[in-house]
This record gives sequence, structure tokens and C-alpha cells, in this order.
Amino acid sequence: MRSPVAPLLSCGQFHFRDLMIRGCESEQRWQHIISHYHEIRMAALLPDNEIVPPVFKACAHLQSMNQGISLHADVLKLGFKSYTSTCNSIMNFYIKCGMMGSASTLFDEMVNKDSVSWNSVIHGFLSNGDAEIGMDLYLHARLSGFKANVASLVLALQACWRLGVITEGLNIHNLVIKNGLAYDLSIQNSLMSLYAKFEDLKSARKMFDEMSHRDVISWSVLISAYAQVGEFPIALQLFQEMSMETSIGFDGLVAVAVLQACSGVGDHRQGMSVHGHLVRRGFEADIFVGNSLVDMYSKCLDVDSACMAFDQMLQKNNVSWNSMLSGLVHNEKYMEALAMFDQMKKEGLVWDEVTLVSLLQTYKKVGESMWSKCIHCVIIRQLLNPNEMVLNSLLDSYAKFELMEVALRLFNSMKRRNLISWSTMIAGYAHIGWPDEAIAFFREMQLAQVKPNKVTMLSLLEACAVSAELKLSKSTHAVALRNYLVNDIAISTSLINAYAKCGDTHISKRVFDEMPERNILTWNTMISALGMNGNAREALALLNQMESSSIKPNEVTMLSVLSACSHCGLIQEGLNCFQRMIHNPVLHPNVEHYSCIVDMLGRAGDLQNAAKLIRSMPQGLEAGAAAWGALLSACKRHGDCELGREAASHVMELEPMSPAVYLLSSNMYARTGLRSDVVKMRALMRERGVRDGNGYSLVHVGQKAHRFVAWDACHSQCKEVYCMVEFLHGLMKREVEIEEIVLECD
Repeated sequence: MRSPVAPLLSCGQFHFRDLMIRGCESEQRWQHIISHYHEIRMAALLPDNEIVPPVFKACAHLQSMNQGISLHADVLKLGFKSYTSTCNSIMNFYIKCGMMGSASTLFDEMVNKDSVSWNSVIHGFLSNGDAEIGMDLYLHARLSGFKANVASLVLALQACWRLGVITEGLNIHNLVIKNGLAYDLSIQNSLMSLYAKFEDLKSARKMFDEMSHRDVISWSVLISAYAQVGEFPIALQLFQEMSMETSIGFDGLVAVAVLQACSGVGDHRQGMSVHGHLVRRGFEADIFVGNSLVDMYSKCLDVDSACMAFDQMLQKNNVSWNSMLSGLVHNEKYMEALAMFDQMKKEGLVWDEVTLVSLLQTYKKVGESMWSKCIHCVIIRQLLNPNEMVLNSLLDSYAKFELMEVALRLFNSMKRRNLISWSTMIAGYAHIGWPDEAIAFFREMQLAQVKPNKVTMLSLLEACAVSAELKLSKSTHAVALRNYLVNDIAISTSLINAYAKCGDTHISKRVFDEMPERNILTWNTMISALGMNGNAREALALLNQMESSSIKPNEVTMLSVLSACSHCGLIQEGLNCFQRMIHNPVLHPNVEHYSCIVDMLGRAGDLQNAAKLIRSMPQGLEAGAAAWGALLSACKRHGDCELGREAASHVMELEPMSPAVYLLSSNMYARTGLRSDVVKMRALMRERGVRDGNGYSLVHVGQKAHRFVAWDACHSQCKEVYCMVEFLHGLMKREVEIEEIVLECD
């Protein structure tokens, strides 16, 4: 029989354990809490409801799932599930252990839910990446009459910017104002983050200016927002204002945003000043700050400081190495980048997509097409799953090396293609002079419903300029209009060039006149367009108009004007422009300008003055093949073999494998009856292995251009072509015979 004193002793033990549990909770001695609870259960004592929450809290901190599940069973047996505080503790335990299914089930079964219940389950789903479920729970809580507190509203605002639902965020802002919580700092910061996320900087700045108190988060949100949208000067100005607030320090997020702003403006001195601030505040050991310093110095073209910042980092990760590697590539230190990659391999670092992209850029610049293929092989061999960035870089590398067949195979094998993929292929074909393939790719891109951007249109316009098809240029112009790209300076300038290459200067001038803004390239392109199409006087008038504007002509402008004068026979006007250049301290004539004047004088038959100009070129300038070639062409036209021999010898010395000099010389000798010299020139051409480039005809049938070279049998329909040519020749001979008969009769 049990002693009547035993229960009293047991009650004393229980109260002692209860106090011990509460003391351990305040001291965060979680394992001791669980031990005390087990001692209570082993003593066959019944714990009260107030002991249970600290024990669940301990299980959550220790991630002791089995202990927590067992304790949940005890709660059910003891009948504590009706207590809201106990259920909240159990739910919080499941949430912290990542058991969201159990937490959700318990929440649904709760009879009485308070703000802690709603906050816990909303926070749980948000922190576990389930923002959509968390937001649905918040909306359900509102419909259930739950009055949100500050914590709930902050969590709901976080869900809004994660899910990209600005409308619900605005509704919460209205609710905040109605409930009189608009001046709570945490809510203000959350609303600023929401507006910054959606790049509504006007609203974010208004909130910031209206805040009576700001903390480091307030400044961090606004500075980061301006840096993210490229408003770097404003971000730097805000940082200076923040630095003057002595009561506010700054965190790593502010440091990274400010360094990004320094990178954006390319302000090396400002970056060094910020670096000094970071060192004084003890941020030099922060790995994210270190990576940002490397990136900032690299983009400010101070690669030595970037290397120093990299070497001083106490810890480095893959981002650190990749930042330094891409920095070296950005500063055109390609051999140093390859050495850095070798060092990465020695350190045992694993490659990632960023590393591969930097390597591809390096090999592309140093002209090593083989290494691009090697990287491609590594991707295949190691069964990597490269992202679109790597595949697009591979495409670009193959295109730059003019390996378009390989690029096409890679493009066709890509599971996902984005705008960059299509634009790279179009640019590649346009770059190597295959306009038809570029245009065909663009048509496929349209069928794939991929919307073009500025880069796509520039490549397409380059193809239009090469093909010189007016109809195609107009179609491309229409595409630019539909996609609201026509007001871009680069697009409009390319349109002017494309129409000029098609011979339609009227549309070129109309595009030029309708441009809201023009730069030096635009003026140069329009002047060149007029010149190449024989409108030299209009080009000179446009030069005068340009000089009266805020944009002054440069060497390229004057070259276009001189070329126009040369081709249109405006000798005096051209010489006047050349004299202006000589006496202008800003414009300095170079070899190309002198070559243009030689060509101008040669076309006019003034061969002696043309030769005299070549021989009297200023010190530091030496006549090249273009100047001597222009003189040779003039000698051939005007039959001056003596001067032509001298010009030909200079061109052959400078460009011995150019067929043009041999053909010009041969034609010059043939025109003046020097047959022996013609034979010698042809023999010299064969001896040196110089091959003449064949002329060709280009015929567009349907959507494809067909190229024909005399007696070329490569075309699939060459037999039909030659049969038609013979038939046409027969018709022509018959017409000639008929004309001769008619003349005899007359």
C-alpha cells in the first residue's frame, strides 16, 4: 500500500521540474528541457498545459522529430489539443522541422485559431518557399474575419513581391492605412521593398521621404532599388546621405549595392572611397563584399586593384574565381585569364556555366576555334546539362569563327532556344556575308513567335544591306515599326544604310529627317549614303547643316565627303574640304584621306599632281596599297604606262597576292598595245599563284537567292540553265541576222 506522503512528494517534484524547465528555456538549454520532461513522465506525473510549449520549442531547436512526434501523442492522450497555445507550439515545431504537411493538417483541425496560429502557418509556408500557399492562407484569414497584425502584414507583403502580385500588395497598403499602421517601420520597409521589386521607384522614394525614422534596412532597400534599375548616380548620392547619418551603420547589402553603382558609372575613385569605408567598418572579410569589389574594379578597368582585392580575400568561392576570371576577360587580359583558369584547376575548383562562358569569350578573342570545340566536347563527355547562357556562348563562338555549319547543328540540337539563340544565328550569317540564310532564320524566328529585339534587327538590317534588296529592307522597316524599335538611333542609322545600299536615298533621307535624335554615326551614314549614290552636292549641303548643329564632323565624316566629291567629279569642292582639314587643329588627315584625294585627281586626269601628293605625304604617313592602286587605276584609264609601272610595282610590293593589281596592269598594257607586257604580267600572276576572283550573277527566285558563275556546274539545275543560255544566245544571233538582212535590203 502506497504511503500518503508519496503523492505530496511527487507534487513537489513536479513543481520543481516545472521551474527547472522554465529556467532552462530562458537559458536556451534545450536538451535539459527534454530531460526534465522525461523525468516527469517517468515519475508517472501528469504535466500541465503550460509545460508542453517549452518542450516543443526545445524539440524544434534540436530538430528532434521523433521526440516531438512522441510528445504530440502525449498531448492527444492528455487532452491538451483544445488549447490554442499548445497547438501553436506543435505547429511551430512541425514548421521548423520542415514537416509542412503535418503542420497544415494540425492547423486545419484547430478549433480556435488566433493571430499566432495564422502568423505561424503563413510564415512557415513562406519560409519553406511556398509563397503561393502562404498568400492563399492570408487571404483566407481575411475572409474569416481575422484582423491582421503587423507581423502578418509584413509576411503578406513579402509574399506579394515574391509572387509578383502588385494588386494585392496595393490592397494591403490600403489596409495598412485604414488600420493606422502606416507609420510602423517594419511595414514601411516591406512596402518599400514591394515597390522596389516592381521598379516603382517613385512610390518607394515617396515612402522613404515620408518616414519619420529610418533604419539600415530602409536605406538598403532604396539604394539597392536604384542600383538595380541602373540609376547609379542617385544610388551613390543616397549612400553619401546615409554615411552622414552617424546613428546608422550599413550592412553587406548596402555595400554590395553601392559597389554595383560604382561599377555602373565606372567611377574608379568613388569605388576606392567606398572600399575605404568598407575597410573601416570591418567588411573586408565579407565574401560577398569581396566579390563585389573584384567586380567593381574590373568594370572600372582597374584590373590591378581587382587582382589585389581578390588576393586579399580570406575566403573565396566559385563566384570569387569567376568574378576575377570574367574581370580579366573584360579587361582583355586573355592570357592572364587562361593562367587564372589553370590556377582554378590546381585549386580543385569545379567548373560551372559562368566559367565556361568566360573561357569561350577568351578563346574567341585569342582566335582559338579548336578550344571552343574542346569545351563543347567537355560538356558532352561529362554529361553536363548546360544552360542557355553556355549554349548561346558556344553559338556565338562558332559564329565568330565562321563555323556556321557547326553552329547550325548545335542550334538544331538545343532543347530550348531563346531570343539570344536566334539573334546569334542571324548575326552570324549576316557577319559572314550570307544574307539569305540570315533572312531565312529570321522568318523561322517569326514562325516560332519569338519577338525580335534591337540586336536582332541590327543583324537583319546588316543582311539587308549586303543583299541590297529594297523590298526586303522595307519589310524589315515594317517589322521595326511594329516592335516599336524604329526610334532607336542605332536601328534608324542601320535603316539609312540599308536603303542607301539599295540605291534609294529618298527613303534614307526621310528616315534621317524623322529621327528625334541623331549622333555622329547617323550624320556620317547619311552623308556617305548620299555620296555613294552620286548626290555629292547634297552631301556637302548636309555637311554644312551638320556643322551648324551641336555635332561636329570627324575624320570619318570628311572621308565620306571626299569620296562623294571624287566619284561625282567635284574636284575643287573636294580640295577645299581637304585644305580645311589640314588647317583644322582637330581634324587630322590620315592615309585614307590622302588616298581619296589621289583617286579624285586621278579620275580628273591630273596624274602628275596625284603622284606628287603621294610623294609629299607628311612625316609619319606612308602611302599604302589604296593610294598607289588608285593611281594605277587612273593610269590605266588615261593610258600613262610609265607612271603606271611605278604605281604597279608599289602595289605588288605591298599586296603581292592581290589579283586586282595584276589585272589593272595587264589591262593598261593591253590598252596601249604592249602585248609582251601583258604576257609577262599574266605569267607573273601564274608564277606567284595569284588567282582571279570570278564574277557571278545573283538571281532571286521565290525566297532564295541563286548564285551563278560562268561555266560552274555546281548548281543542281545547271543543265537546264545552260540549255536556256544557249537558247537565248540562239535568239540573239537570229535577231542580229535579221537586222543585217534588213540593213542590206535598205
